[in-house]
Amino acid sequence: MSKQTILVTGGAGFIGSNFILSALDKGFKIVNLDKLTYAGNPNNLKSVAQHEDYLFQKGDICDGPLVARLLRENEVQYIAHFAAESHVDRSIDGPSAFLETNIMGTFNMLQQALAWWRELEGERKDRFRFLHVSTDEVYGSLGDTGLFLETTAYAPNSPYSASKASSDHLVRAWHHTYGLPVLTTNCSNNYGPYQFPEKLIPVIILKALKGEAIPIYGDGSNIRDWLFVQDHCEAILTVFQKGRLGETYNIGGNNEKTNLEVVHHICAILDEMRPKEGAYSDQITFVKDRPGHDARYAIDATKIARELVWEPAESFETGMRKTVAWYLNNLDWCEDILSGDYRLERLGSG
Repeated sequence: MSKQTILVTGGAGFIGSNFILSALDKGFKIVNLDKLTYAGNPNNLKSVAQHEDYLFQKGDICDGPLVARLLRENEVQYIAHFAAESHVDRSIDGPSAFLETNIMGTFNMLQQALAWWRELEGERKDRFRFLHVSTDEVYGSLGDTGLFLETTAYAPNSPYSASKASSDHLVRAWHHTYGLPVLTTNCSNNYGPYQFPEKLIPVIILKALKGEAIPIYGDGSNIRDWLFVQDHCEAILTVFQKGRLGETYNIGGNNEKTNLEVVHHICAILDEMRPKEGAYSDQITFVKDRPGHDARYAIDATKIARELVWEPAESFETGMRKTVAWYLNNLDWCEDILSGDYRLERLGSG
């Protein structure tokens, strides 16, 4: 059998680029469709730019004819739909882009996938999958106890999470109405190499190294479940190959931490790996909280462990050490980004 081809949307972004590197390593062919907005970085995939099984296409997921052409010309078997506006703070400042990309973009991808799937026959049709990558933020906020299940009612609290909840519902509807073979994954907070430095962990590392104040929203008690990005990529490949059609799988790292715990942990690693006079934790500064900041997210990943035999390989400690080491070894990558429009300034203060 010839190599299977995956159309990856948003493949120049943080999770998408890590997924492409993993999938190429496992022998898949990749077609990467990315608009190259501020968070899309071709340098994330510089190492595979000339790979014989990798094709990059700059373009918009809202461009129906372009998506249709890529599906047919490359005889795509799988679609991994990562493309999304994804930063909560940016969604507060400018929600319209989130509705356009996350809702209308997903709608277009579903329409083009459906038309392509209907053209397929036999084994090729049976093998086709549309996998939609989503977030645990669609479930809203937890109290001190409990975990998000795949059956948890949706209760999004930010423009970002509302747009992702909408796209999740579209994917479900295209399966139940039209029979499109879909899979959905809802993941917890990712961290690791190539994460755009507007997110918590790279902001902490870069602010610390610059000797600047490390900002903590509110009192730092907000809790997230942290998932190493390469574990997430392995989980997605597992869902592609073993997941039951129409099902949702929660993907988590089993690592609940308060934001303040995360910051102190990173500061301790930096004290060891890049020592300076005084402790990095001395730079921690508490700032006004984000509007509508959810108190706690926590994933129950029992279903994917039980049905698909997947569990994360990295603990919070091992994954975070790898992450800090990667940023220390790739400061040029960071500075290239920070030389543009984004300079680690705060967004989404309301």
